Amino acid sequence: MVMVMKDFKYIVGPMRVPFLILTPACVLLGFGTAVRTLGHISVLDAVLILIAAISTHISVNAFNEYFDFKSGLDARTERTPFSGGSGTLPEKPAMARLALITASVTLVITVLIGIYFFLVKELVYLPLGILGLLVIVIYTPWLTRWPFLCLIAPGLGFGILMVMGTHYVLTGEYTWTSFIASLIPFFLVSDLLLLNQFPDVEADRSIGRKTLPIAFGRHSSSLIYIFFLLFTYLAILVGVYNKYLPLSSLLGLATVFIAIPVAVGAFRYAEDIKKLIPYMGLNVIITIVTPVLVAIGLFVG
Repeated sequence: MVMVMKDFKYIVGPMRVPFLILTPACVLLGFGTAVRTLGHISVLDAVLILIAAISTHISVNAFNEYFDFKSGLDARTERTPFSGGSGTLPEKPAMARLALITASVTLVITVLIGIYFFLVKELVYLPLGILGLLVIVIYTPWLTRWPFLCLIAPGLGFGILMVMGTHYVLTGEYTWTSFIASLIPFFLVSDLLLLNQFPDVEADRSIGRKTLPIAFGRHSSSLIYIFFLLFTYLAILVGVYNKYLPLSSLLGLATVFIAIPVAVGAFRYAEDIKKLIPYMGLNVIITIVTPVLVAIGLFVG
Protein backbone atom coordinates (compact mmCIF):
# COMPACT_ATOMS: atom_id res chain seq x y z
CA MET A 1 0.00 0.00 0.00
CA VAL A 2 2.85 2.36 0.88
CA MET A 3 4.53 1.61 -2.47
CA VAL A 4 1.27 2.31 -4.34
CA MET A 5 0.89 5.67 -2.60
CA LYS A 6 4.53 6.52 -3.33
CA ASP A 7 4.11 5.71 -7.02
CA PHE A 8 0.87 7.72 -7.06
CA LYS A 9 2.84 10.72 -5.81
CA TYR A 10 5.20 10.46 -8.79
CA ILE A 11 2.32 9.97 -11.22
CA VAL A 12 0.38 13.07 -10.17
CA GLY A 13 3.46 15.17 -9.37
CA PRO A 14 3.93 16.55 -12.91
CA MET A 15 0.26 17.54 -12.95
CA ARG A 16 0.96 20.06 -10.15
CA VAL A 17 -2.44 19.31 -8.64
CA PRO A 18 -2.43 22.09 -5.98
CA PHE A 19 -2.18 24.69 -8.77
CA LEU A 20 -5.14 23.31 -10.74
CA ILE A 21 -7.54 25.33 -8.57
CA LEU A 22 -6.77 28.28 -10.85
CA THR A 23 -8.69 26.65 -13.71
CA PRO A 24 -12.14 26.44 -12.04
CA ALA A 25 -11.71 30.06 -10.92
CA CYS A 26 -11.22 31.22 -14.51
CA VAL A 27 -13.92 28.95 -15.96
CA LEU A 28 -16.37 30.18 -13.32
CA LEU A 29 -15.92 33.66 -14.75
CA GLY A 30 -16.99 32.35 -18.17
CA PHE A 31 -19.99 30.67 -16.59
CA GLY A 32 -20.90 33.97 -14.98
CA THR A 33 -20.79 35.95 -18.23
CA ALA A 34 -22.85 33.26 -19.96
CA VAL A 35 -25.51 33.35 -17.24
CA ARG A 36 -25.61 37.14 -17.50
CA THR A 37 -26.16 36.82 -21.25
CA LEU A 38 -28.65 33.92 -21.36
CA GLY A 39 -29.99 33.69 -17.83
CA HIS A 40 -29.02 29.99 -17.69
CA ILE A 41 -26.40 27.49 -18.88
CA SER A 42 -26.38 23.78 -19.78
CA VAL A 43 -25.05 21.69 -16.89
CA LEU A 44 -23.68 19.05 -19.28
CA ASP A 45 -21.86 21.65 -21.36
CA ALA A 46 -20.50 23.29 -18.22
CA VAL A 47 -19.13 19.98 -16.92
CA LEU A 48 -17.49 19.17 -20.25
CA ILE A 49 -15.95 22.64 -20.44
CA LEU A 50 -14.53 22.26 -16.93
CA ILE A 51 -13.07 18.84 -17.77
CA ALA A 52 -11.49 20.23 -20.95
CA ALA A 53 -10.07 23.23 -19.09
CA ILE A 54 -8.57 21.11 -16.30
CA SER A 55 -7.15 18.69 -18.90
CA THR A 56 -5.57 21.65 -20.67
CA HIS A 57 -3.99 22.89 -17.44
CA ILE A 58 -2.64 19.42 -16.61
CA SER A 59 -1.22 19.15 -20.12
CA VAL A 60 0.56 22.51 -19.82
CA ASN A 61 1.99 21.54 -16.43
CA ALA A 62 3.14 18.08 -17.51
CA PHE A 63 4.73 19.36 -20.73
CA ASN A 64 6.50 22.03 -18.67
CA GLU A 65 7.80 19.43 -16.20
CA TYR A 66 9.00 17.17 -19.02
CA PHE A 67 10.78 19.88 -21.02
CA ASP A 68 12.35 21.45 -17.91
CA PHE A 69 13.72 18.07 -16.88
CA LYS A 70 15.03 17.18 -20.34
CA SER A 71 16.69 20.59 -20.79
CA GLY A 72 18.56 20.19 -17.52
CA LEU A 73 16.82 23.21 -15.99
CA ASP A 74 15.52 21.25 -13.00
CA ALA A 75 19.08 20.45 -11.94
CA ARG A 76 19.93 24.17 -11.86
CA THR A 77 16.75 25.49 -10.25
CA GLU A 78 16.27 26.28 -6.59
CA ARG A 79 12.66 25.42 -5.96
CA THR A 80 10.27 27.57 -3.93
CA PRO A 81 6.70 26.69 -2.91
CA PHE A 82 5.49 28.63 -5.97
CA SER A 83 8.17 28.13 -8.61
CA GLY A 84 10.68 25.62 -9.92
CA GLY A 85 8.25 22.81 -10.72
CA SER A 86 7.15 19.87 -8.58
CA GLY A 87 10.61 18.29 -8.27
CA THR A 88 9.12 14.92 -9.25
CA LEU A 89 11.30 14.11 -12.25
CA PRO A 90 14.68 15.05 -10.72
CA GLU A 91 13.73 12.82 -7.80
CA LYS A 92 12.63 9.95 -10.05
CA PRO A 93 13.88 10.39 -13.64
CA ALA A 94 12.22 7.17 -14.80
CA MET A 95 8.86 8.97 -14.58
CA ALA A 96 9.78 11.42 -17.38
CA ARG A 97 8.17 9.26 -20.06
CA LEU A 98 4.97 9.01 -18.00
CA ALA A 99 4.93 12.81 -17.63
CA LEU A 100 5.06 13.14 -21.42
CA ILE A 101 2.28 10.57 -21.77
CA THR A 102 0.19 12.48 -19.20
CA ALA A 103 0.69 15.71 -21.13
CA SER A 104 -0.26 14.07 -24.42
CA VAL A 105 -3.30 12.17 -23.13
CA THR A 106 -4.80 15.21 -21.40
CA LEU A 107 -4.19 17.24 -24.55
CA VAL A 108 -6.11 14.61 -26.53
CA ILE A 109 -8.98 14.79 -24.00
CA THR A 110 -9.17 18.54 -24.57
CA VAL A 111 -9.15 18.07 -28.35
CA LEU A 112 -11.89 15.41 -28.23
CA ILE A 113 -14.18 17.61 -26.14
CA GLY A 114 -13.49 20.48 -28.54
CA ILE A 115 -14.42 18.26 -31.50
CA TYR A 116 -17.62 17.25 -29.68
CA PHE A 117 -18.68 20.88 -29.29
CA PHE A 118 -17.68 21.64 -32.87
CA LEU A 119 -19.82 18.79 -34.26
CA VAL A 120 -22.79 18.88 -31.88
CA LYS A 121 -23.19 22.62 -31.38
CA GLU A 122 -21.82 23.62 -34.80
CA LEU A 123 -19.75 26.39 -33.29
CA VAL A 124 -17.11 27.87 -35.55
CA TYR A 125 -14.49 28.51 -32.88
CA LEU A 126 -11.67 26.54 -34.52
CA PRO A 127 -9.17 29.45 -34.69
CA LEU A 128 -9.42 30.01 -30.92
CA GLY A 129 -9.03 26.29 -30.29
CA ILE A 130 -5.98 25.99 -32.55
CA LEU A 131 -4.36 29.01 -30.88
CA GLY A 132 -4.97 27.47 -27.46
CA LEU A 133 -3.41 24.14 -28.47
CA LEU A 134 -0.45 25.94 -30.00
CA VAL A 135 0.20 27.87 -26.79
CA ILE A 136 0.14 24.61 -24.78
CA VAL A 137 2.74 22.88 -26.94
CA ILE A 138 5.18 25.73 -27.63
CA TYR A 139 5.08 27.67 -24.34
CA THR A 140 8.00 25.98 -22.56
CA PRO A 141 10.35 25.21 -25.48
CA TRP A 142 9.78 28.39 -27.50
CA LEU A 143 7.70 31.19 -25.96
CA THR A 144 9.95 31.38 -22.90
CA ARG A 145 12.70 32.70 -25.21
CA TRP A 146 10.66 35.79 -26.13
CA PRO A 147 10.11 38.15 -23.17
CA PHE A 148 6.78 39.74 -24.12
CA LEU A 149 5.28 36.57 -25.59
CA CYS A 150 6.29 34.75 -22.42
CA LEU A 151 4.62 37.51 -20.39
CA ILE A 152 1.23 37.45 -22.13
CA ALA A 153 0.92 33.77 -23.09
CA PRO A 154 -0.30 32.57 -19.64
CA GLY A 155 -2.89 35.35 -19.47
CA LEU A 156 -3.95 34.67 -23.03
CA GLY A 157 -4.55 31.01 -22.20
CA PHE A 158 -6.32 31.40 -18.85
CA GLY A 159 -7.98 34.73 -19.64
CA ILE A 160 -8.92 35.47 -23.24
CA LEU A 161 -9.06 31.88 -24.49
CA MET A 162 -10.50 30.17 -21.41
CA VAL A 163 -13.08 32.77 -20.35
CA MET A 164 -14.20 33.88 -23.80
CA GLY A 165 -14.03 30.30 -25.06
CA THR A 166 -16.27 29.13 -22.22
CA HIS A 167 -18.70 31.96 -22.89
CA TYR A 168 -18.80 31.24 -26.62
CA VAL A 169 -19.43 27.52 -26.23
CA LEU A 170 -22.29 28.19 -23.80
CA THR A 171 -23.90 31.10 -25.67
CA GLY A 172 -22.78 30.84 -29.29
CA GLU A 173 -21.54 34.42 -29.34
CA TYR A 174 -18.78 36.74 -28.17
CA THR A 175 -19.75 39.73 -26.05
CA TRP A 176 -18.07 42.75 -24.53
CA THR A 177 -19.02 41.33 -21.14
CA SER A 178 -16.98 38.18 -21.77
CA PHE A 179 -14.08 40.19 -23.17
CA ILE A 180 -13.91 42.60 -20.22
CA ALA A 181 -14.23 39.70 -17.79
CA SER A 182 -11.46 37.79 -19.57
CA LEU A 183 -9.06 40.70 -19.03
CA ILE A 184 -9.13 40.04 -15.28
CA PRO A 185 -7.40 36.63 -15.42
CA PHE A 186 -5.40 37.84 -18.42
CA PHE A 187 -3.55 40.37 -16.28
CA LEU A 188 -3.58 38.29 -13.08
CA VAL A 189 -2.28 35.03 -14.54
CA SER A 190 0.37 36.83 -16.58
CA ASP A 191 1.39 38.51 -13.33
CA LEU A 192 1.38 35.18 -11.50
CA LEU A 193 3.86 33.61 -13.91
CA LEU A 194 5.90 36.81 -14.07
CA LEU A 195 6.48 37.00 -10.32
CA ASN A 196 7.15 33.25 -10.18
CA GLN A 197 9.98 33.76 -12.70
CA PHE A 198 11.93 36.00 -10.32
CA PRO A 199 13.60 33.13 -8.39
CA ASP A 200 14.51 31.31 -11.63
CA VAL A 201 16.43 34.07 -13.44
CA GLU A 202 19.88 32.49 -13.23
CA ALA A 203 18.68 28.96 -13.97
CA ASP A 204 16.47 30.08 -16.88
CA ARG A 205 19.29 32.15 -18.37
CA SER A 206 21.62 29.14 -18.28
CA ILE A 207 19.46 27.19 -20.76
CA GLY A 208 18.80 30.08 -23.13
CA ARG A 209 15.48 31.38 -21.87
CA LYS A 210 14.75 35.09 -22.04
CA THR A 211 11.90 35.87 -19.71
CA LEU A 212 11.07 39.45 -18.79
CA PRO A 213 13.14 39.41 -15.56
CA ILE A 214 16.12 38.14 -17.57
CA ALA A 215 15.71 40.68 -20.36
CA PHE A 216 14.98 43.77 -18.23
CA GLY A 217 15.91 42.82 -14.69
CA ARG A 218 13.79 42.02 -11.65
CA HIS A 219 13.21 45.62 -10.56
CA SER A 220 11.93 46.76 -13.97
CA SER A 221 9.80 43.61 -14.17
CA SER A 222 8.30 44.38 -10.77
CA LEU A 223 7.02 47.67 -12.20
CA ILE A 224 5.31 45.76 -15.02
CA TYR A 225 3.88 43.44 -12.38
CA ILE A 226 2.44 46.47 -10.56
CA PHE A 227 0.97 47.93 -13.76
CA PHE A 228 -0.71 44.61 -14.59
CA LEU A 229 -2.25 44.54 -11.11
CA LEU A 230 -3.53 48.06 -11.69
CA PHE A 231 -4.97 47.09 -15.09
CA THR A 232 -6.84 44.21 -13.44
CA TYR A 233 -8.80 46.51 -11.17
CA LEU A 234 -9.23 49.11 -13.93
CA ALA A 235 -10.83 46.38 -16.09
CA ILE A 236 -13.39 45.76 -13.34
CA LEU A 237 -14.12 49.46 -12.93
CA VAL A 238 -14.39 50.07 -16.70
CA GLY A 239 -16.66 47.05 -17.07
CA VAL A 240 -19.02 48.25 -14.33
CA TYR A 241 -18.93 51.89 -15.49
CA ASN A 242 -19.92 50.85 -19.03
CA LYS A 243 -22.52 48.39 -17.68
CA TYR A 244 -20.81 45.34 -19.20
CA LEU A 245 -20.40 44.04 -15.67
CA PRO A 246 -23.05 44.43 -12.93
CA LEU A 247 -22.41 46.67 -9.94
CA SER A 248 -22.04 43.56 -7.78
CA SER A 249 -18.88 42.63 -9.73
CA LEU A 250 -17.15 45.35 -7.73
CA LEU A 251 -16.75 42.53 -5.20
CA GLY A 252 -13.57 41.79 -7.14
CA LEU A 253 -12.05 45.00 -5.81
CA ALA A 254 -11.92 43.45 -2.32
CA THR A 255 -8.54 41.88 -3.09
CA VAL A 256 -6.98 45.30 -3.62
CA PHE A 257 -6.26 45.28 0.12
CA ILE A 258 -3.94 42.32 -0.50
CA ALA A 259 -2.68 43.64 -3.83
CA ILE A 260 -1.29 46.90 -2.40
CA PRO A 261 1.14 45.29 0.07
CA VAL A 262 2.06 42.65 -2.53
CA ALA A 263 2.88 45.37 -5.06
CA VAL A 264 5.06 47.13 -2.50
CA GLY A 265 6.73 43.86 -1.51
CA ALA A 266 7.37 42.84 -5.14
CA PHE A 267 9.16 46.12 -5.80
CA ARG A 268 11.03 46.26 -2.51
CA TYR A 269 12.19 42.64 -2.50
CA ALA A 270 12.59 42.01 -6.23
CA GLU A 271 16.23 41.04 -5.65
CA ASP A 272 15.71 39.28 -2.30
CA ILE A 273 13.94 36.02 -3.13
CA LYS A 274 13.64 34.77 0.46
CA LYS A 275 11.75 37.91 1.45
CA LEU A 276 9.76 37.84 -1.80
CA ILE A 277 8.33 34.33 -1.25
CA PRO A 278 5.51 35.37 1.18
CA TYR A 279 4.35 37.93 -1.39
CA MET A 280 4.38 35.24 -4.08
CA GLY A 281 1.97 33.29 -1.90
CA LEU A 282 -0.33 36.29 -1.47
CA ASN A 283 -0.16 36.81 -5.22
CA VAL A 284 -1.61 33.32 -5.73
CA ILE A 285 -4.54 34.25 -3.48
CA ILE A 286 -5.19 37.44 -5.48
CA THR A 287 -5.10 35.50 -8.76
CA ILE A 288 -7.64 32.91 -7.62
CA VAL A 289 -9.98 34.95 -5.43
CA THR A 290 -10.44 38.00 -7.68
CA PRO A 291 -12.03 36.13 -10.65
CA VAL A 292 -14.20 34.15 -8.25
CA LEU A 293 -15.52 37.33 -6.60
CA VAL A 294 -16.23 38.94 -9.98
CA ALA A 295 -17.99 35.72 -11.08
CA ILE A 296 -20.15 35.79 -7.94
CA GLY A 297 -21.03 39.36 -8.82
CA LEU A 298 -22.08 38.23 -12.31
CA PHE A 299 -24.30 35.48 -10.91
CA VAL A 300 -26.10 37.68 -8.38
CA GLY A 301 -26.08 40.95 -10.34
